[in-house]
Formats: sequence, structure tokens, C-alpha cells
Amino acid sequence: MTRFPRSRPRRLRRTEALRRLVRETRLDAAQLVLPLFVRPGSRVRQPVEAMPGVAQTSVDEMLRDAEAAARAGVGGVLLFGIPARKDPTGSGAWDEKGPVASAVRALKRDLPDLVVIGDVCLCEYTDHGQCGVLEGESVANDETLPLLAKMALMQASAGADVVAPSDMMDGRVGAIRQALDAGGHAATAILSYAVKYASAFYGPFREAAESAPKVGDRRGYQMDPANAREALREVQLDLAEGADMVMVKPAGPYLDIVAAVKRATNQPVAAYQVSGEYAMIRAAVERGWLDSERAMLESLLGIRRAGADLIVTYFATEAANALKSGD
Repeated sequence: MTRFPRSRPRRLRRTEALRRLVRETRLDAAQLVLPLFVRPGSRVRQPVEAMPGVAQTSVDEMLRDAEAAARAGVGGVLLFGIPARKDPTGSGAWDEKGPVASAVRALKRDLPDLVVIGDVCLCEYTDHGQCGVLEGESVANDETLPLLAKMALMQASAGADVVAPSDMMDGRVGAIRQALDAGGHAATAILSYAVKYASAFYGPFREAAESAPKVGDRRGYQMDPANAREALREVQLDLAEGADMVMVKPAGPYLDIVAAVKRATNQPVAAYQVSGEYAMIRAAVERGWLDSERAMLESLLGIRRAGADLIVTYFATEAANALKSGD
């Protein structure tokens, strides 16, 4: 008599229907957030060379992209601004007539059900490209906090549902929470980039946001890629200061950190599939080395499986449409 294993996991892999029935992790379009880069003007669509399919846009063109995302079922958008001019303090960051404020108002008018998140950082707005005001060649932490709070308050006043400080200054969540509450925006949520590593994978973003530092680098305030326990300390500090959600950035190279943060908290955890991750997949697809849809969805599913409740990704609209067609 032929011996055979009593346990045969392949039985539940025989058909797509069986695989769907026992699937442990599910990816939903509503969990995806699309980053958008907004600049002044009208009818502006300036492609980002290092990120095929991504562009800087004026508000009118941004609305087209946001509408496409909303139709596909994407849950939200994350706004980055490119100002008309830059200065040492990044004063364009709290301009009530600037591109981000205008974009927020347009989105809440035309797409009220789409979650609008405003990135809170000065790097796109300062002429030196650092994430805060400079003291010599170093970023002055405490002097930067009121400027970040001012930026967050402007976004909330324009109608943003969520503000997302990405600067990595110590104490910025508390400063922003205090400013929002005092300004009548107690309902505005904070998504803190609590765990933001000094990563090599940000290069294409710096082209998109025109935010490459002209003085020094950002390792003095962004985290050392070698550190994991420090990530949990950062998360606990930000939650204690009033963060409603926390983010790990980048996502793919730090899935262990995403999983650890999820285990350690009862709060929603976001992960940012950053520009370098996106660009690598796009480049491999262009060379015929990867299947575009499968690589995209597998990369996002891996982030979700690690514990992310929401994923910021430049693939958001494309992935949402792929998920819809696969239903």
C-alpha cells in the first residue's frame, strides 16, 4: 500500500475559490492612500522623471487624479506642496492661499468623502531643504515646533481631515495637538511619521517635492536604519503626545518594524511605500523583469501582512483598479 501524508495543505490551494475562502490577509482599496504633489498655476502637469506615472500638478489637475483615485475606491490622499518661492523659515508652508490650502479646499468641496491628509514638514518650503529652521548647519528643534504647528493649523482650517507631521522633530506631535485644540480643531486627527528612517530610498521623492537638502543631511533627526528598539520608543512618545495613528517609513525594507509597532500598540499603523520602492518596481517592469500587476500587489500585500492598517503608495489608484477587476 502506498504511504502518503495525511496532511495535504495543497488541498486548499486547488482553486481560486478555495484560496479566497481561506485567505489570511486581505488588501482593500480603502486602505490605500495616494500621495499628490501640488504646485501653483493651472493646467500644470509636470512629470517626475524618476517616478514614471507621478507628476507635480496644479490644483485643477490634482483634482483629476484625486477623482480617479476616489472612483477606484482609494481611501485617501496625502498632499505635498511645492511653493512659488522658498525662504529660510519655509513661510510658504502656512500660506492660506498656497497650493496645499487650495487643494484641501477643492478636495473637500468636490470629493467630500475622500480622506484628505496634509503632510506637515518644512523641507519643501525652505530654501536650504532641511525640515526645520537652521542654527548654523543644524536644524533647531524647539524653534521649528511653532512653525510646524502653524502649518498644521492652516491645513486643519482649510478642511484637512488629518495632519501628518513627517519632520522627526522631538515634541512636534504635542505642539501640533495643542495648537489644533486651541484653534478649534480638536476633531482633526494626527498621523505621526513616528518611525522615519534616514533611508537611501527617498531619492526620487526629493525630485518630486524639490526638497533635496542643500546643507548637510537629515541623519541628525531621522532614525538610524540599524535601530529597532528605538522605533518603539518613538512610537510611544508620539502616542503619549496625542498621535491618533503612527507611521513607519519606508515600508518594504522595514517590515519587521511595521510588525513590531503593530504588536506594541492598539492604534492604527500606517506604512509608506516610498518613492525608491515604487521606482525600483517600475524600472524592473520597464525592463521586462517583473510582471507589473503581480509585483505591485504582492509588495502591498506584504506590507499589509506585516500589520499595516493603511498603506501610503504611489500605486494606490492602479492597485485599487487591479483589486476591483480581480473581484
